[in-house]
Amino acid sequence: MIGKAIRLERIIDRNSHRTVIVPMDHGVTVGPIAGLADMRTTVSKVVTGGANAILMHKGMVRAGHRGTGRDVGLIIHLSAGTAISPDPNAKELVCTVEEAVKLGADAVSIHVNIGAETDNEMFRHFGLVSERCLEWQMPLVAMVYTRGPKIDDEYALENAKLAARVGAELGADIVKVVYTGSAESFAEVVQGCPVPVVIAGGAKMDSDEDIFRMAAGALEAGAAGLSIGRNAFQHEHPDKMIQALSAMVHNNATVADAAEILRS
Repeated sequence: MIGKAIRLERIIDRNSHRTVIVPMDHGVTVGPIAGLADMRTTVSKVVTGGANAILMHKGMVRAGHRGTGRDVGLIIHLSAGTAISPDPNAKELVCTVEEAVKLGADAVSIHVNIGAETDNEMFRHFGLVSERCLEWQMPLVAMVYTRGPKIDDEYALENAKLAARVGAELGADIVKVVYTGSAESFAEVVQGCPVPVVIAGGAKMDSDEDIFRMAAGALEAGAAGLSIGRNAFQHEHPDKMIQALSAMVHNNATVADAAEILRS
């Protein structure tokens, strides 16, 4: 459908058909952590580096709007929950697709934790949001993870495959899941999901090379890009980190090439 197609081109590069998304929704979960106290400055840095889209909650749109410089895709996150909630895995809808339209969003995103004690509620939210996205021709990004009492390892291949497939089955246009640790295993995740898959950056890593190796493996496996938050906006040089990752995503730069860009 043309509306979704046009909006998707604002968050996915129309030539490489890949994307670099920088999520900045962490403030609801854990507060104003390093890199997110001054949203406008951080947005400027990652956009300068070449990010295709930024992802944030509705209340931060004004705080992050620059009114100058290069344009960037805007994804508004509809789900929320805090680290000190009785069940941190429970996510509640705190924004609507209609609100996102009014705020100028190019896409919306939701968070679903399969295996959480309230995953039935999150599935219901997924269905409601998917229907409204179809009505408004708004692309939907689904962050789907396996987290809960029965989940021993959310990075296990079968769990990641299930998460990606659930996202596609329920109407997402892009699915974000964890990386399984190798290109060989993650290729199975991509093969089982008929919509573009991007990987979550996860917790702050020990080295830049670890980030680049993860990105390289995901791209080799067929991922449509990266959704890198803390490992980008908390970096000493967020603009250079995003520039290096963008070179890998859009220009097939190697790990060594990315490291050289970062050093420059």
